Amino acid sequence: MENVSKNFIETVIEQDIREGRCDEVCTRFPPEPNGYLHIGHAKSILLNYGLAQEYQGKFHVRFDDTNPTKEKPEFVEAIRADIEWLGADCEGNLFYASDYFEEMYEAAVKLIKKKKAYVSDLTADQIREYRGTLTEPGKEDPYASRSVEENLQLFADMKKGRVADGEKVLRARIDMSSSNINMRDPVIYRVAHMKHHRTGEQWCIYPMYDFAHPIEDAIERITHSICTLEFEDHRPLYDWVVRELEYENPPKQIEFAKLYLTNVVTGKRYIKRLVEEGIVDGWDDPRLVSIAALKRRGFTPESIKKFVELCGVSKANSSVDYAMLEYCIREDLKMKKPRMMAVLDPVKVVIDNYPKGQTEQLCVVNNLENEALGERTVTFSREIFIEREDFMEEPPKKYFRMYPGNEVRLMNAYFVTCTDYIKDSEGRVTEIHCTYDPASRGGNSPDGRKVKGTMHWVCALSAVNAEVRLYENIVDEEKGVYNEDGSLNLNPNSLTVLKDCMLEENLKDLKAYDSFQFVRQGFFCVDAKDSTKEHPVFNRIVSLKSSYKLPNA
Repeated sequence: MENVSKNFIETVIEQDIREGRCDEVCTRFPPEPNGYLHIGHAKSILLNYGLAQEYQGKFHVRFDDTNPTKEKPEFVEAIRADIEWLGADCEGNLFYASDYFEEMYEAAVKLIKKKKAYVSDLTADQIREYRGTLTEPGKEDPYASRSVEENLQLFADMKKGRVADGEKVLRARIDMSSSNINMRDPVIYRVAHMKHHRTGEQWCIYPMYDFAHPIEDAIERITHSICTLEFEDHRPLYDWVVRELEYENPPKQIEFAKLYLTNVVTGKRYIKRLVEEGIVDGWDDPRLVSIAALKRRGFTPESIKKFVELCGVSKANSSVDYAMLEYCIREDLKMKKPRMMAVLDPVKVVIDNYPKGQTEQLCVVNNLENEALGERTVTFSREIFIEREDFMEEPPKKYFRMYPGNEVRLMNAYFVTCTDYIKDSEGRVTEIHCTYDPASRGGNSPDGRKVKGTMHWVCALSAVNAEVRLYENIVDEEKGVYNEDGSLNLNPNSLTVLKDCMLEENLKDLKAYDSFQFVRQGFFCVDAKDSTKEHPVFNRIVSLKSSYKLPNA
């Protein structure tokens, strides 16, 4: 039997199963609905869902909606769509932290009665001051000596709306001299007179994340609470909460390293700025790496899963080159997609000796590496379009494309020889004239002569006029993501919009997300937001070639 290497999380889970601490594995993905998910969240979703699948357990999606100041229904719906698109099934296992507000309130009351929590009148600044530093212990809160009865009354007043925002908080009573600052009597409830997107104005006090999260996990019988490394220092508080609230079979928190991509923007506050300032056209702008943006650009769930697998699971933070994500989408698409002809910067070619008014249908193989994709036909006529860069008036040595007197092959069509060209008043070539060899149909000469240049083309009579968008990183890779003042190093060339591109006739009447390889240009997909039947828009997913190689390849 083949030995399969286990990551450290799988090792912990299997030990818990062997030792009887876990009957049925239950994992969760707990997003806060205050923005769109990004590629790092995809790793967490797929990791948690994958573990549940691997051990025939359950997977929960739970919205941690405990902060109404930033949360919106729009984000809830977007997150659900992203999770489903990635293939993580949460049907019947979708929850909200707000479902447990009553239980959390009762949990806080229980801590007060156990003398493990108290109401404080200190301001946020005073609490920070009293907390101390990494080298100095904290100072006792002057309100920590309140009686159980007084704390219960004050906490009830907070719940009933009798206390203004910021006037009082509920703190856990743990250890102001702890070496872990998170254990120095952390705030577990605050007053916020805000309308919640689900509970409306029913509540005006809300639990802090570090208090709410372990309770949510315990209520849902999560066995392994898998989170990122920044929560490692919060684990003692997580364990304290479930222990003091006396939950049976409490969940176990395990931390893993985040997924960091080089030269991309993932921080919600930065993306929010880009959206609000109109630099991008929304959270799903294809220059971003939100899951919605990657989907709109044309990435597939399979490519993201492959990327996450290659990144692996570890305890050490590291950065991954964005080129690896591009590698994964190329690998996923190259055998699946037909190779179509599209001319992005067109110049007209007239074949003078081709009969006027005549057209013919040429047979084209869809993908030379995958016969299963079959064939299609394309129209050929006297007038075609080629790429402007495929013609030069005075070419350098070893230039094998079209220039006066040179013969080239039109892909799947004929040999043609350039005879003349026309320029406008500004010296720009507007039309090229050629002759063709009728005997070379299909791109092969009966007399065996060779041509070195092969060019793609599009029939002028049947061409689809389309807009094509080319994307680069939204930040300047050479300078890094951020300036010294914290602002973003924006790349002015992050979006290039090409109008009046000419595409072969088979690229019409398409639906959103349909994707293809454009010969020599890269992989492209139909834009889901702006493309219409009358005005098709294509996004470049990724170019064809990269110098990137897999590590150890």
